[in-house]
Amino acid sequence: MNKRKRHVADVAFELFVEKGIGQTSIQEIIEQAKISKGTFYNYFSTKNDCIAEILEDIRYDRSQLRIEVQIGKDKTDRQVLIEQISIVNRINEERKISELFEAILSSNEPDLKNYVLQHRIYETEWVSERMVEVYGEHIRPYSFELSILFLGMLHSLTLLMRVSNNFSSIDKVVDVLLSYVESIIPTMLDKRSNLLNFSEIDFLRSKIEQKVVTLEEILHYAKEIEKESVFTIEQKDLFDAIVSELKRERIRKNVVQALLKPFKESYGQSPMKSQLSTMTYLVWYYLKLI
Repeated sequence: MNKRKRHVADVAFELFVEKGIGQTSIQEIIEQAKISKGTFYNYFSTKNDCIAEILEDIRYDRSQLRIEVQIGKDKTDRQVLIEQISIVNRINEERKISELFEAILSSNEPDLKNYVLQHRIYETEWVSERMVEVYGEHIRPYSFELSILFLGMLHSLTLLMRVSNNFSSIDKVVDVLLSYVESIIPTMLDKRSNLLNFSEIDFLRSKIEQKVVTLEEILHYAKEIEKESVFTIEQKDLFDAIVSELKRERIRKNVVQALLKPFKESYGQSPMKSQLSTMTYLVWYYLKLI
């Protein structure tokens, strides 16, 4: 992104954080950035396109910072991981990136919400892979879940520290939270169990490269499953009830959500488990967007 385009994006960023996505107009961005309307549209086709480029720049900047920290150092060094996480967290705080994400999630823009989901999955994937490098290949089956636990603690703690004006060193916070994760690893290895199964993780990974799922896609997928599946009576009743609800003019989210859990439990031994699992998560994800 060139210098002038970056300036426009920075102005837009500040307005989105201050006023919210829906409350910020392109005209306000133009006025604040002191550019013409033609210049804005030369850079961005829509307001959402502007936000998408801002998010892409954030991801690129994070990646570059982490690479710079690791140059010439041992990737298995725990301290390097602490530095990489800490420097990105400091940038997040300085640039109010968390506030931008919150503004997007509060908007009525499914595509933008999907961009935030992409960022969070990429972040989780990065931490997961770095944990494997630091703690060893034997934790890989549990690394994604461990990274979720770590990032969840980090997000909640930094939010509380921000509200309470606690200025503890972020390096110390990351160090302590990693020690908590390290105490969990032996238990997970010993019990050989985790809360997330591979189909759930694969679904999340597959979504980061896709556009927002549509109702038409879900219904088409359900139609293809119905052609191939041999359902039990219970499975067929639940399947038909879910599809019927999705076809209503006004979808009753609470009804569909109540049907998803028993439906998921019913296909545990089904030869179509993978496809039915994918459909379940597509429906769950769609409900989150509407």
